[in-house]
Parts: sequence; C-alpha cells; structure tokens
Amino acid sequence: MTQDHFNFIDTKATPWEASFNPKLGVALGRLMLRKDPKTGAEIRMIRYPKGIVNPAHTHPCGHGIFVLEGKLKTHKGTFGPGTWVWFPQGESMEHGATDEGDVTGIFITDGAFEIWYRE
Repeated sequence: MTQDHFNFIDTKATPWEASFNPKLGVALGRLMLRKDPKTGAEIRMIRYPKGIVNPAHTHPCGHGIFVLEGKLKTHKGTFGPGTWVWFPQGESMEHGATDEGDVTGIFITDGAFEIWYRE
C-alpha cells in the first residue's frame, strides 16, 4: 500500500492479513499502513501469537517495533506497552510474544524488508 496523499485507516475496522511464516509454522497478523514506493520502507501493524518467537534472523534494513499491547520478547529482554525497540540493520535478532499472551505493535522499517534466517 502506497500513499502520496492524505489517508486514514481505521485499524480496528480493517481486516488484518494472516501471513503464514513457514519457519514458525504459524500465521502472524499484519496490517500494512504505508509502504514507500521509492525506498521500500514500511509502516505496518504486527501481531505475534502467544509464545511465538521468531528465531535468530537478520534483515537488510533497520526496523523498530513500538509495543501497543502485550509484551515483546527479544534476544535482549522483554518490553511492554509504550516501549520503542530498534533493531539495527544486519544485527542477529529474535523477537515475538511471551508465553503470557499475544503482542501487538507498530513495525517500521528504514528500507525494503526481507528476512534471512540463521541456519
């Protein structure tokens, strides 16, 4: 979804996409809010189901997650609502939801998004 004009999205009324992740064996929730056609940078909402953590991986872009609900479990700690967590480009990372419940956040990249898993 690209936008070069005023736009709004009612995130409570808009259906989320179920994005199946074969590495995890589950679908993650996502709702694209904006994608820059020139840089590939994205802003989307994401939801990890309870207990699902994306194992060690890297990205060719930096990205951050602003935690809205639940707790974001990472390789460097656990972070609750209102926390902004930044993952630098190329850093090996893990992130997802704790065993307590789902985590929902706003996911922002500074370039085109890809995911590369460590084997």
